[in-house]
Amino acid sequence: MSPIRLILADDHVMLRQGTLALLAREPDLIVVGEANDGAEAVRLAEMLRPDVVVMDVRMPNMNGIEATRQICSRTLGVQILVLTAHEDDEYVFALLEAGASGYLLKTAPVSELVRAIRGVMAGESVMAPSIVRKLVNRVSGRKTHPAEDEIEALTGREMEVLRLLAQGMTNKQIADTLVISDRTVQTHLSNIFAKLAVSSRTEAVLVAMKRNLLQAP
Repeated sequence: MSPIRLILADDHVMLRQGTLALLAREPDLIVVGEANDGAEAVRLAEMLRPDVVVMDVRMPNMNGIEATRQICSRTLGVQILVLTAHEDDEYVFALLEAGASGYLLKTAPVSELVRAIRGVMAGESVMAPSIVRKLVNRVSGRKTHPAEDEIEALTGREMEVLRLLAQGMTNKQIADTLVISDRTVQTHLSNIFAKLAVSSRTEAVLVAMKRNLLQAP
């Protein structure tokens, strides 16, 4: 089995190199590139086509949110795992909406980071417990929820996209599976978000699970 190829994007050089040294102990992980900022992360992702980018949030030139958005829209099969000290709502929901598959805090042990890398590579959504609580609270605490007829208004194609989304697929993977364009997938996601009254991929899956929408017809 081929090793999981990684890019580490973090403007703190000592922390990045420390992470690299720790990950080097894992035989199935290999760091193929390091980025000092979001713009370099996008460039390296396009050039090296890694499996996973471990992405910080606050970086110079281009932050992790915009870098995640660009990588997810341009690059085939690259998963984004956020590794940051910041858990503010504005960062969490923006990154998940941009397409990040996981969100860990830098206080996590290395063993958890390793599991998360393997998890997002396997198509899972990997979240720190505090991030999961934010998502659940956001979904459960909404003052307004979409009515049942709005849920039923999801088209057959939107339901297909939603189910593939729940499997951890990227926009590109969904497009290839359904033989449609990336732009069409994004249009379907925008419609799904509006109908479910959510603003991110993970929220959409949570609401869909809560309403039993993911069962195959």
